[in-house]
Amino acid sequence: MKHFKSISEMHREYGLAPPENPLISLHKCNNSCSLGAREFTGDFYLIGFKKLQSGIIMYGRTKYDQENGSMYFFKPRQVIEFKDLSFEEDGFLIYVHEDFLNGSPLHQDIKKYTYFDYETNEALHLSPREEEIVWDLYRKIETEYNNNPDEYSRDIMLTHIDSILKYAQRFYKRQFINRTELSGKTTSKFTKALTDYFEKGGLQQQGLPTVNFMADKLNVSPRYLSDMLKQETGKTAIELIHINLITEAKHLLKTADQSIAEIAYALGFENLPYFSRLFKKEVGISPNQFKKHELN
Repeated sequence: MKHFKSISEMHREYGLAPPENPLISLHKCNNSCSLGAREFTGDFYLIGFKKLQSGIIMYGRTKYDQENGSMYFFKPRQVIEFKDLSFEEDGFLIYVHEDFLNGSPLHQDIKKYTYFDYETNEALHLSPREEEIVWDLYRKIETEYNNNPDEYSRDIMLTHIDSILKYAQRFYKRQFINRTELSGKTTSKFTKALTDYFEKGGLQQQGLPTVNFMADKLNVSPRYLSDMLKQETGKTAIELIHINLITEAKHLLKTADQSIAEIAYALGFENLPYFSRLFKKEVGISPNQFKKHELN
């Protein structure tokens, strides 16, 4: 698999004109936008917008959701593949080398945008008004990119890139709400999958369920699952797993004729101190204190 350490190297590989800046590249897609059929990785972020008519975009070896008017986001060293893309309308690609962010607030802030870790069926689908906002910001970046560079150029481009990312965060929240209405609450599906895991002996056979395991059950990425749950409940996937485990632990402490160590093991905990710390964090008292209180 080809890995590009620089944006210039990628341009040379695919016969593109050299970028105006070696650390950032803009590429407008007029009906087609293919960089070959093979997979590649790079030391850069990629922000893209497209209305795809046909073709395949692969992200982490999963197909991206191919609805019209979609944005997608890749971070450095993720596997990317564009294959035989044909667009209904113009799209764009923005490549930003990670070194372009050095010394700027965005170097750290970009890590908080969890949609860079989203995968299959999780592209951002824009409304017509949202498309206008994104295109307006792209054109501002493009204007600055094509101007003669000065000491303000980088900061101005980074400001507009940061705005795109902030708007994407806002638009994803809107999408979470809209898709909840269409497909049902993620929380109820998550709780059902967790209950099934408990009732079918998953705790005893496989141990504590992980966020990755639950995300796989619901056919979403771990980041997307946690963000959806946070939107619906105010709690992340791991927090909800812990809450459900402690609820089950309280039930067993009240009813089961077992020691605390046996209950912890039955719930998939191999480390008793970890179980005790988690229980106290959620309930406010230790499992021993809880059990004694219930017995009295």
